Amino acid sequence: MIYSMTGYGKSVLQLPTKKVTVELKSLNSKSLDLNARMPSIYREKELAIRKLLAEKLERGKVDFSIYVETTAEDTSTQINTPVVKQYMQQLKQVVDGDAIELLKMAVRFPDALNTVREEIDENEWELINNEINLAVNDLITHRLNEGEVLEADFKLRINTIDTLLEQVIAIDPERIEGVRERLLKGVEELKEKYDENRFEQELVFYIEKFDITEEKVRLKNHLNYFLETMNSKDSNGKKLGFISQEIGREINTIGSKSNYAPMQQLVVQMKDELEKIKEQLLNAL
Repeated sequence: MIYSMTGYGKSVLQLPTKKVTVELKSLNSKSLDLNARMPSIYREKELAIRKLLAEKLERGKVDFSIYVETTAEDTSTQINTPVVKQYMQQLKQVVDGDAIELLKMAVRFPDALNTVREEIDENEWELINNEINLAVNDLITHRLNEGEVLEADFKLRINTIDTLLEQVIAIDPERIEGVRERLLKGVEELKEKYDENRFEQELVFYIEKFDITEEKVRLKNHLNYFLETMNSKDSNGKKLGFISQEIGREINTIGSKSNYAPMQQLVVQMKDELEKIKEQLLNAL
């Protein structure tokens, strides 16, 4: 099973005096990079929110937001009536003016308005916390859907590499025979007498340097291991990344040993498929 690190989650709670919207966005990242935005009244809950997101989302660049929209008469700002009246009396001593005009000036002065610090209503917070969990689950579902697309692409490309490997295995005897013929032709063109037994010994030694039997077996094992890991219960993009590095090593070794154009062409195609896998693995959780 594969989860993508890319996802989006949202949940909306309608309260009697306000509408609370919880929103989550996630992109790929090597670790958990969390940015939280919320009204100051909920700041004391931020550590608990971060702990919840770290447990459930594990990795990714995550933007978490709580938006509050007031839908009724519910304000934490109040007019400081005694101070405003005092300002108006002082203004009357300076200028003659309409009471409304004096009031307009008075409310602009310092301390004319009081902002009362709100306290969290725990019952209300319990409802909001539930919405946070719903938004997180929404994001996880989105990640799973994106992961299914990644999984299908990985399977296709791993199977393509496997098919190319089978073609490499099929032409390997032809490659070895070609190496043997080139060496024999080169020796014959020297028009010198040579010990055939010694030549065969040297030929065997030389051909062993180009033998890719171990690389073919290891590459096949790595491809199978990639699929097994991908189908395991937990998503593990980092582990798949390590396996893809091992796949790359075997492909590169086959390419450096091949010394045969048709095989090198197959190696180039395998490298191309592997690079596309590595690019997509950056998104895998």
